[in-house]
Amino acid sequence: MQTGTENPDPKLLSINTATVRQKWDLAQIIDGCARHEIRGISPWRDQVKALGLKETARAIRANELVVTGYCRGGMFTANTHEGRVEARNDNRRAVDEAVELGSRCLVLVVGGLPEGSKDLNDARSQVRDGIGELLDYARQQRMPLAIEPLHPMYAADRACVNTMTHANDLCDELGDGLGIALDLYHTWWDPDLETQIKRAGKKRLYAFHICDWLVPTKDLLLDRGMMGDGVIDIRKWRHAVEAVGYDGFHEVEIFSAENWWQKDPNEVLATCQSRHLEFC
Repeated sequence: MQTGTENPDPKLLSINTATVRQKWDLAQIIDGCARHEIRGISPWRDQVKALGLKETARAIRANELVVTGYCRGGMFTANTHEGRVEARNDNRRAVDEAVELGSRCLVLVVGGLPEGSKDLNDARSQVRDGIGELLDYARQQRMPLAIEPLHPMYAADRACVNTMTHANDLCDELGDGLGIALDLYHTWWDPDLETQIKRAGKKRLYAFHICDWLVPTKDLLLDRGMMGDGVIDIRKWRHAVEAVGYDGFHEVEIFSAENWWQKDPNEVLATCQSRHLEFC
């Protein structure tokens, strides 16, 4: 594998606001990133709604932060026509919000099986159709859409796109304006990951998310590890994305109910900075 520079650029660190959301609201997170000289931020829609879209955009601009991704669009699957229309309309609003914030992309967590369904092929068809319809609107607004493949353990309830291969296939089928948010927590295990990173290339890699996989993992959603505390060779994969031309941010996204969410957010941000340099 071709490698990039040994140490990451500290200016490319981004914080997904989920990492410190339990103790800080969005205004505090924006201020905290600025104080810690962290340049990137990726907010969630519910946090933006609580602070207000225009106030969020103002605060981000005032602190000269880069919105590396907006969380999230997607959840396209439903067991009724009305449900799919509701998802379509909500996703268009998400695109508009991402535009207002100046985000580099809108991250898509695509949705799993509709309630009561066991038809995974139908769910994946709904996802393809939903992304295709949203992409027409997103292109008009010049907002890139980034599919985030999730670990297969989430196929039923959160996302039935579970590999980079599947995400790349959708990008091939649906065309320009659609790319991938590569989250190592969800993809590190895949034996085809290196090949699919090369296939995606710089053109499709819109975001790069980092954290670590703990052994044992106590909770499938809320027990992600800080970089260096688990088994993912994060530096290897940072080199892999750089080898195909990725020069964007490294976004830390940690859900950690019993550990990092219980700590002082200032400590968490400082740890993100030091671990980013040491392990990314």
